[in-house]
Amino acid sequence: MEPHRVVSREEWLKARVALLVKEKELTRRRDALTDERLELPWLKIEKRYVFDAPQGEVTLAYLFDGRSQLFIKHFMMGPAAAHQCVGCSLEVDHIDGLLPHLQNHDVTYAVIARAPIEEIEVVRRRMGWRFPWVSSFRSDFNYDFNVSFTPEQVASGQAKYNFKRAPERAAGLHDLSGASVFYQDAAGDIFLTYSTFSRGGEPFLGIYGLLDVMPMGRNETGPTHSLGDWARPHDMYGRGGSVEGNGRYHAAACSCSAHA
Repeated sequence: MEPHRVVSREEWLKARVALLVKEKELTRRRDALTDERLELPWLKIEKRYVFDAPQGEVTLAYLFDGRSQLFIKHFMMGPAAAHQCVGCSLEVDHIDGLLPHLQNHDVTYAVIARAPIEEIEVVRRRMGWRFPWVSSFRSDFNYDFNVSFTPEQVASGQAKYNFKRAPERAAGLHDLSGASVFYQDAAGDIFLTYSTFSRGGEPFLGIYGLLDVMPMGRNETGPTHSLGDWARPHDMYGRGGSVEGNGRYHAAACSCSAHA
């Protein structure tokens, strides 16, 4: 860490108060943006989506679990995925302790990935996660919500992600991450109310709120300048390994083609 300027208490307070003015301005702007987000129009979901869960087939309506609001985390994990996404893993690590609070505030949280449910359950049990996690392996859900892409879309460069053409760093990937928010009314109709991708998911990474006030900040100084520079699945810290620029973790003993 580089040497930092050290000042008197009076100078420190003056600088801190000046920054506080900007922080309050940002808070007001964030509140205004939240109001605008709540005013977004809704999209009615006409298709019936069915997923594979440990207990069998479940529908999108079933995932609401009796509540009116549903937050879906799109986890970057396709069939036969050998490498775990560190960003998705870090994000969902925040959730288990929040589940009772969300559920008692009329919000259900669930995770969906395109990997078969048997593969999902292996990861879920190893990581100790308790939230509902289902598979869209036999569904169009991931494709319809622009977090999975067909081989043809990937090969032609026509994959759409974050409301535009998928970035170059996603080349060769058939699954990416994101979040979708739904509302179910008293008649049982379901509406898409919000979706976000890429860095739009940072508000759900509570650890950044802590890191951003630390002396070294996020300290993402590696090759990707993102959480891939430091984050690992929580059971892999101290065990070596590396992370691709696309966020996939490789164990120390990994010998896949990415290391060729």
